[in-house]
Amino acid sequence: MGLMVIVTENAPPSLRGKLTIWLLEIRARVYIGNYSIKVREMIWKHVLLNLGKGNAVMAWHVPNDAGFDFMTTGRNQRLPREMDGIKLISYMPEEKQKS
Repeated sequence: MGLMVIVTENAPPSLRGKLTIWLLEIRARVYIGNYSIKVREMIWKHVLLNLGKGNAVMAWHVPNDAGFDFMTTGRNQRLPREMDGIKLISYMPEEKQKS
């Protein structure tokens, strides 16, 4: 079991409702729960299939130097990049994002 957090933007109401079945919505579009890897992956599949034109990030606890890992989906100005085995975020200005 491990703590997980999902944050969505521009998600359809149907996905938001489905997420509240499994996770607690602690702020608007911020969902948190404590699940096994298998359940976490199942929830993320629902996000991928039902997100539409929105975007989302999921973070969860892992025993690494940072203490967490994350993945993203959809268009966003913040993009995950790996550097020397560490996952970081790069920021893409809005003008370049539209190209």
